Amino acid sequence: MAVENLITEHIDIWTSAVKTKSTSGRGSSKKLELYGVKKLRELILELAVRGKLVPQDPNDEPASLLLERITEEKKRLVKDKLIPRTKVLPPINEDELPIDLPSGWAVVRLGELTSKLGSGSTPRGGKNAYTSEGIPFLRSQNVRNEGIKLDDIAYISDEIHQKMENTKVLPGDVLLNITGASLGRSTIFPSNLVEANVSQHVTIIRLIESQMNQFIHLGILSPMVQQLVWGRQVGMAIEGLSKKVLEMFEFPIPPIAEQHRIVAKVDELMALCDQLEQQTETSIEAHQMLVTTLLDTLTNSADADELMQNWARISEHFDTLFTTEESIDQLKQTILQLAVMGKLVPQDPSDEPAAELLKRIAEEKAQLVKDKKIKKQKALPPISEDEKPFELPSGWEICRLGELLPQFQNGASSRGDKEGNEIVVLRLADIKDWQISLDDTRSIVIERKSIERYSLQEGDVLIIRVNGSADIVGRFVTCHEDYDAIYCDHFIRMRFPVECYMPSFLSLLGSSSIIREKIADLFISTAGQKTVNQTHISSLITVLPPIKEQLRIINKVDKLLSICNQLKVRLKESKSTQLQLTDTIVKQAV
Repeated sequence: MAVENLITEHIDIWTSAVKTKSTSGRGSSKKLELYGVKKLRELILELAVRGKLVPQDPNDEPASLLLERITEEKKRLVKDKLIPRTKVLPPINEDELPIDLPSGWAVVRLGELTSKLGSGSTPRGGKNAYTSEGIPFLRSQNVRNEGIKLDDIAYISDEIHQKMENTKVLPGDVLLNITGASLGRSTIFPSNLVEANVSQHVTIIRLIESQMNQFIHLGILSPMVQQLVWGRQVGMAIEGLSKKVLEMFEFPIPPIAEQHRIVAKVDELMALCDQLEQQTETSIEAHQMLVTTLLDTLTNSADADELMQNWARISEHFDTLFTTEESIDQLKQTILQLAVMGKLVPQDPSDEPAAELLKRIAEEKAQLVKDKKIKKQKALPPISEDEKPFELPSGWEICRLGELLPQFQNGASSRGDKEGNEIVVLRLADIKDWQISLDDTRSIVIERKSIERYSLQEGDVLIIRVNGSADIVGRFVTCHEDYDAIYCDHFIRMRFPVECYMPSFLSLLGSSSIIREKIADLFISTAGQKTVNQTHISSLITVLPPIKEQLRIINKVDKLLSICNQLKVRLKESKSTQLQLTDTIVKQAV
């Protein structure tokens, strides 16, 4: 099957096989890896180095004659003392052949093709030798498969450049990263740069026959040679390729005329891949914009009745709207937002309004102050109109969390005490999906009197106090039962003497974007760590629905999030199938 047909007949597979990146950039499409297009690019390169991309032409001069000329030219260069003499490399055995060679092809060790094969070095003085202008000094971060990256380039003086004769790179040289995470990245040094030097992390591959550089470059990028690169690296602490290893690489070589045809075909097909990639990214971004726009109609609904009408319109297109993990997560967040705005379930006029709850809390606070069980608190600042996040439903109230009389307690030092009782200590590692999990616990010794201070009871809420991730700090974790454990100082415990929140409602409240945005405004950042303290949490603006409505909201949210989780499971199964299909097509094509 011609490669063009392979692309067009399976175009749905190439464009729909998408993976979520472990790390992401800005924009929805940047959070995804276009796995299908990536595998298609790899397939094109693999077919190229196996002789399956373009037909062989019996009129082409065979590669064996090309290699004979290269051998003779290398002997001349050595004789004229233009390059140093190198050791004779061993012949390639049958079991070393990387592929079944097509007609007219030959296989050769990489070292036999080069007049120079070796890495650069760092100038004496290291970074102190760098200048603001001068001769470009290329490091591994500058070597990209698509070309030289110039926006993070170092320079050295012409004097140092002349002293580092052995690290000079010339136009047409193939550059290869030989250490670290960028091992195997390769590019051709362009003619517009004229000259440069390279660091010890980059190897110069200077071919005797310069016309071969584009084929050798795409060959290095092929899965076949990349397996050699990663499979033959040396060194325990850092990945690396030595000159001895590199020069022994077995490289299949086509006739020079076929090399030119292969390079032209690869360029043509890679341009097609670029188009597929652009179309897929545009489609993903358009889909995400559509999802955002439609979900906004839910949060902008005036009441529960209008919400149900808008929900009905969206539910008709569930299968086409929620087809990515990100869109499902966005749906989840919309559900939480609707919940805390009072738009998810209708209000019941027979519910005791939250204002009555606030009165009872104020009375309890006054009594505790009178009994000298707590000190009279400094009045919290009033909430201005600008600070109110939305128009409150009937029976709801807005207040600062500190008005609900929470008792705060920071956690125990993870070092514990010298004497006392051994007890399980809850750590951040014991929080899974914002729930407490005691499957793999750690214990510390702590004084008996401290166990009560750091105890965990049903209804308690733990607030994550410190972490490097803004998404984690300030999260609420509720205790759904009493625990025979204490908690470490990464948490603040919040305990309410008067029931004002259902624990599950407070948990979803703390996960909603409305509250998360307000918590983010309170962060203190120090040495890469973000923190919140008791004062921050006490001043946090929150909403308070009637207790009975909280229960109805929780039940509704549980049902809807269950649907979302089922959608995500089915989506993962579908995506897994698409990835497997992609791999199968590639395997069969090779």
